[in-house]
Formats: sequence, structure tokens, C-alpha cells
Amino acid sequence: MRMIRTTGARFGMLPMAVLALLVTGCGTHRPGAAGAEAPSRTAATPSKPVDFPCPGESPTPTPSARAQSSGPATPPPDHYAENHGFMVPFPLHGRHRCDGLAAVRRVEGALEPLRERGDFDPGSTHSALTALGFSAGKVQAYQNGPTGVGFLIDAFPLCVEGTMNRDSTQADAFGGYPDHTGCDRPTGGH
Repeated sequence: MRMIRTTGARFGMLPMAVLALLVTGCGTHRPGAAGAEAPSRTAATPSKPVDFPCPGESPTPTPSARAQSSGPATPPPDHYAENHGFMVPFPLHGRHRCDGLAAVRRVEGALEPLRERGDFDPGSTHSALTALGFSAGKVQAYQNGPTGVGFLIDAFPLCVEGTMNRDSTQADAFGGYPDHTGCDRPTGGH
């Protein structure tokens, strides 16, 4: 029996098909061609949130403590930051930022008399925060060490979190967490 070989013909067809594709071109737009006036395209850049001075603030706002990274200068090779990004809260911008700064001042002002008296009872902290108008069901206060109280106010999309101890009362406002509604820190990610 005699076999006819067609392999050479098949290999010759591939370069011919590629050459035909190159000769015909892939479109009709020719840059610089006469009469071809297409609208110019500009690269889309994401808009940066606008921050402006809030009442009672200097014209150059200082970055919040949450916006600063406490991690190492170079990312660890095991994708730690990527895998834990769901626990990084959103910063507030624009009008929400001003609302957050105002809420922080109100909270610190309400808790400072408790701190000066040495009243680090979570019940007292809860009462002081609800007296500001926050819903009782949206305020959490808990013991934070032997002489300290931690608190979280869920006025979503505005969240206020902080601590009070013998030395200071500190609060910070943020806008929640990625892939999570509410102000409590998520425990699981992707």
C-alpha cells in the first residue's frame, strides 16, 4: 500500500494564511492618513476625592491615624496586605469627613468628664454616647483593660471608634469596611 504525504502542504498553508491576514489589515483607521479625523482620546484617570478644610480645622488637614500604614515599608512576600485588605477601613472624604471630625469632637467632649472622674464603666460610656443622640442599639461599649473602655458607634455610613483610659480619650471616624455593611470589623475575607 502506498501512502500519500500531505504534511508539507499543510505547513505551507499556515504562512499563507498569516500573510493574507497581514495584507488585509485589522481595521480602517490609519493614524496620520489624510482625511482621517477621529476624536482624540485622553486617558481616563480616576477622580481623587475632594477634601477641603472643615469647620475648626486648618487649611492643610493632617492625615488620620487610620490612613497611615503601620505595616512594614516593603510588602511581605506572602500577600498579607492583599489578603487582609478587607479589614482596612475606608477613609472619609468631603462632607462625610467633616461630619466625622465633628462627631469625634462631640464624642471626646462627652467622654472627657468620665475620664477625669476615673469612670471607666462600659455602662457609663454607653449612656454618655446615647445622650449625644446615637441609637442605643448602635453603640457598643466594652471593657478595654483594667482601667479603660473601648467603644464603637455604628451610624453607618459614619463609624466612630475609640478608647478611653486614664491618660486620654481618643476617637476616630471612618466609613466602614470593604465588602461589609456596618462598622464592626469584619472577621473573614476572601
